[in-house]
Amino acid sequence: MHDEHAPDIRGLEADAYAQSGYFTSEQAREHGVSRQLLNHHLKQGRFEGVRRGLYRVRGFPSTQYDDIREKWMAVGAEKAVVSHESALALLELSDSIPDDVHLLVPRKQRGLRRPPGVVIHTRPDDENVATVWRAGMPITTPARTLVDVAVNLQPEQAAMAVRQALAQGLLTRRQLEQETARQGKTRLLDTLLPDQ
Repeated sequence: MHDEHAPDIRGLEADAYAQSGYFTSEQAREHGVSRQLLNHHLKQGRFEGVRRGLYRVRGFPSTQYDDIREKWMAVGAEKAVVSHESALALLELSDSIPDDVHLLVPRKQRGLRRPPGVVIHTRPDDENVATVWRAGMPITTPARTLVDVAVNLQPEQAAMAVRQALAQGLLTRRQLEQETARQGKTRLLDTLLPDQ
Protein backbone atom coordinates (compact mmCIF):
# COMPACT_ATOMS: atom_id res chain seq x y z
CA MET A 1 0.00 0.00 0.00
CA HIS A 2 1.26 3.46 -0.87
CA ASP A 3 2.04 5.85 1.99
CA GLU A 4 0.15 9.05 1.09
CA HIS A 5 3.05 11.16 2.40
CA ALA A 6 5.74 9.35 0.43
CA PRO A 7 6.55 10.48 -3.13
CA ASP A 8 4.62 8.50 -5.74
CA ILE A 9 7.03 8.45 -8.70
CA ARG A 10 5.27 5.48 -10.32
CA GLY A 11 1.90 7.26 -10.12
CA LEU A 12 3.44 10.36 -11.67
CA GLU A 13 4.89 8.28 -14.49
CA ALA A 14 1.51 6.59 -15.03
CA ASP A 15 -0.11 10.01 -15.42
CA ALA A 16 2.71 11.07 -17.75
CA TYR A 17 2.27 7.96 -19.92
CA ALA A 18 -1.37 8.96 -20.46
CA GLN A 19 -0.10 12.36 -21.67
CA SER A 20 2.54 11.19 -24.17
CA GLY A 21 5.17 11.18 -21.44
CA TYR A 22 4.58 14.77 -20.27
CA PHE A 23 3.77 16.04 -16.80
CA THR A 24 3.73 19.41 -15.08
CA SER A 25 5.42 20.54 -11.88
CA GLU A 26 1.93 20.80 -10.37
CA GLN A 27 1.24 17.15 -11.19
CA ALA A 28 4.57 16.22 -9.61
CA ARG A 29 3.54 18.06 -6.41
CA GLU A 30 0.19 16.24 -6.42
CA HIS A 31 2.16 12.98 -6.33
CA GLY A 32 4.29 14.16 -3.43
CA VAL A 33 7.36 14.79 -5.56
CA SER A 34 9.23 17.78 -4.16
CA ARG A 35 11.22 20.21 -6.28
CA GLN A 36 14.42 18.68 -4.85
CA LEU A 37 13.36 15.14 -5.77
CA LEU A 38 12.30 16.29 -9.22
CA ASN A 39 15.69 17.97 -9.71
CA HIS A 40 17.40 14.75 -8.58
CA HIS A 41 15.52 12.73 -11.22
CA LEU A 42 16.32 15.38 -13.84
CA LYS A 43 20.04 15.09 -13.05
CA GLN A 44 19.85 11.29 -13.03
CA GLY A 45 18.20 11.33 -16.48
CA ARG A 46 14.86 9.79 -15.52
CA PHE A 47 13.04 12.95 -16.61
CA GLU A 48 13.93 15.83 -18.90
CA GLY A 49 12.91 19.46 -18.67
CA VAL A 50 10.89 20.68 -21.64
CA ARG A 51 10.11 24.24 -20.55
CA ARG A 52 9.39 26.01 -17.30
CA GLY A 53 7.07 23.80 -15.25
CA LEU A 54 6.82 21.08 -17.93
CA TYR A 55 8.74 17.80 -17.99
CA ARG A 56 8.82 14.54 -19.88
CA VAL A 57 9.78 10.98 -19.09
CA ARG A 58 13.15 10.51 -20.84
CA GLY A 59 12.99 8.27 -23.87
CA PHE A 60 9.23 8.47 -24.33
CA PRO A 61 8.50 8.23 -28.08
CA SER A 62 7.70 11.55 -29.72
CA THR A 63 4.59 12.21 -31.79
CA GLN A 64 3.74 14.66 -34.54
CA TYR A 65 1.61 16.63 -32.07
CA ASP A 66 4.21 17.14 -29.31
CA ASP A 67 4.47 20.87 -30.01
CA ILE A 68 0.71 21.31 -29.56
CA ARG A 69 0.70 19.19 -26.40
CA GLU A 70 3.65 21.05 -24.85
CA LYS A 71 2.06 24.44 -25.37
CA TRP A 72 -1.40 23.27 -24.28
CA MET A 73 0.05 21.86 -21.05
CA ALA A 74 2.25 24.93 -20.51
CA VAL A 75 -0.83 27.19 -20.63
CA GLY A 76 -2.76 24.79 -18.39
CA ALA A 77 -4.53 21.63 -19.43
CA GLU A 78 -7.35 22.41 -17.00
CA LYS A 79 -7.87 25.89 -18.52
CA ALA A 80 -7.34 25.49 -22.25
CA VAL A 81 -8.92 23.65 -25.16
CA VAL A 82 -7.05 23.23 -28.45
CA SER A 83 -8.91 25.24 -31.08
CA HIS A 84 -8.90 26.91 -34.49
CA GLU A 85 -6.09 25.86 -36.87
CA SER A 86 -4.52 23.55 -34.27
CA ALA A 87 -7.81 21.66 -33.81
CA LEU A 88 -8.16 21.47 -37.60
CA ALA A 89 -4.72 19.83 -37.78
CA LEU A 90 -5.60 17.34 -35.02
CA LEU A 91 -8.82 16.48 -36.88
CA GLU A 92 -6.61 15.89 -39.94
CA LEU A 93 -8.77 18.17 -42.07
CA SER A 94 -5.92 20.33 -43.26
CA ASP A 95 -2.59 19.69 -44.93
CA SER A 96 -1.08 22.85 -43.50
CA ILE A 97 0.64 22.80 -40.14
CA PRO A 98 -0.11 25.99 -38.22
CA ASP A 99 2.85 28.15 -37.21
CA ASP A 100 1.29 28.82 -33.80
CA VAL A 101 -0.74 26.71 -31.40
CA HIS A 102 -4.27 28.03 -30.99
CA LEU A 103 -5.94 27.63 -27.60
CA LEU A 104 -9.36 28.63 -26.31
CA VAL A 105 -9.60 29.78 -22.68
CA PRO A 106 -12.27 31.42 -20.52
CA ARG A 107 -12.21 35.20 -20.77
CA LYS A 108 -11.13 35.49 -17.11
CA GLN A 109 -7.91 33.66 -18.09
CA ARG A 110 -6.96 36.05 -20.91
CA GLY A 111 -4.12 37.58 -18.86
CA LEU A 112 -2.31 34.29 -18.28
CA ARG A 113 1.31 33.86 -19.27
CA ARG A 114 1.40 32.89 -22.92
CA PRO A 115 4.38 30.86 -24.15
CA PRO A 116 5.94 31.94 -27.45
CA GLY A 117 4.12 30.45 -30.41
CA VAL A 118 0.70 30.38 -28.73
CA VAL A 119 -2.37 32.30 -29.87
CA ILE A 120 -4.99 32.68 -27.14
CA HIS A 121 -8.66 32.92 -28.10
CA THR A 122 -11.21 33.69 -25.40
CA ARG A 123 -14.75 32.58 -24.77
CA PRO A 124 -17.38 33.73 -22.26
CA ASP A 125 -16.58 32.42 -18.79
CA ASP A 126 -19.95 30.68 -18.48
CA GLU A 127 -19.83 29.01 -21.92
CA ASN A 128 -19.75 25.24 -21.77
CA VAL A 129 -17.45 24.35 -24.67
CA ALA A 130 -18.27 21.06 -26.37
CA THR A 131 -15.10 19.11 -27.06
CA VAL A 132 -13.86 15.92 -28.63
CA TRP A 133 -10.56 14.25 -27.79
CA ARG A 134 -7.72 13.72 -30.25
CA ALA A 135 -4.22 12.54 -29.36
CA GLY A 136 -5.14 12.78 -25.68
CA MET A 137 -6.10 16.47 -25.85
CA PRO A 138 -9.49 18.19 -25.74
CA ILE A 139 -10.26 20.08 -28.93
CA THR A 140 -13.23 22.07 -30.10
CA THR A 141 -15.85 20.04 -31.96
CA PRO A 142 -15.44 19.69 -35.73
CA ALA A 143 -18.39 22.04 -36.38
CA ARG A 144 -17.01 24.77 -34.12
CA THR A 145 -13.49 24.30 -35.45
CA LEU A 146 -14.62 24.70 -39.06
CA VAL A 147 -16.69 27.80 -38.30
CA ASP A 148 -13.82 29.29 -36.26
CA VAL A 149 -11.26 28.88 -39.06
CA ALA A 150 -13.48 29.54 -42.08
CA VAL A 151 -12.59 33.23 -42.28
CA ASN A 152 -8.85 32.42 -42.23
CA LEU A 153 -8.93 29.83 -45.01
CA GLN A 154 -9.39 30.18 -48.72
CA PRO A 155 -13.04 29.38 -49.56
CA GLU A 156 -11.99 26.25 -51.49
CA GLN A 157 -9.92 25.01 -48.51
CA ALA A 158 -12.80 25.59 -46.09
CA ALA A 159 -15.29 23.79 -48.35
CA MET A 160 -12.86 20.88 -48.85
CA ALA A 161 -12.36 20.54 -45.07
CA VAL A 162 -16.15 20.45 -44.58
CA ARG A 163 -16.56 17.82 -47.33
CA GLN A 164 -13.86 15.68 -45.68
CA ALA A 165 -15.47 16.05 -42.24
CA LEU A 166 -18.88 15.09 -43.62
CA ALA A 167 -17.44 12.11 -45.52
CA GLN A 168 -15.58 10.89 -42.41
CA GLY A 169 -18.68 11.24 -40.25
CA LEU A 170 -17.05 13.86 -38.01
CA LEU A 171 -20.09 16.13 -38.28
CA THR A 172 -23.47 16.51 -39.92
CA ARG A 173 -24.82 19.35 -41.98
CA ARG A 174 -27.24 20.09 -39.14
CA GLN A 175 -24.40 20.45 -36.62
CA LEU A 176 -22.67 22.89 -38.96
CA GLU A 177 -25.88 24.88 -39.40
CA GLN A 178 -26.43 24.99 -35.63
CA GLU A 179 -22.86 26.17 -34.97
CA THR A 180 -23.01 28.94 -37.57
CA ALA A 181 -26.32 30.08 -36.03
CA ARG A 182 -24.87 29.93 -32.49
CA GLN A 183 -21.94 32.12 -33.54
CA GLY A 184 -24.15 34.42 -35.62
CA LYS A 185 -22.28 33.51 -38.81
CA THR A 186 -24.98 31.87 -40.94
CA ARG A 187 -23.61 33.63 -44.04
CA LEU A 188 -20.58 31.31 -43.80
CA LEU A 189 -22.75 28.40 -44.89
CA ASP A 190 -22.46 29.59 -48.50
CA THR A 191 -18.66 29.25 -48.22
CA LEU A 192 -18.64 26.04 -46.22
CA LEU A 193 -21.37 24.27 -48.22
CA PRO A 194 -21.12 25.79 -51.72
CA ASP A 195 -22.70 22.82 -53.52
CA GLN A 196 -25.71 22.54 -51.23
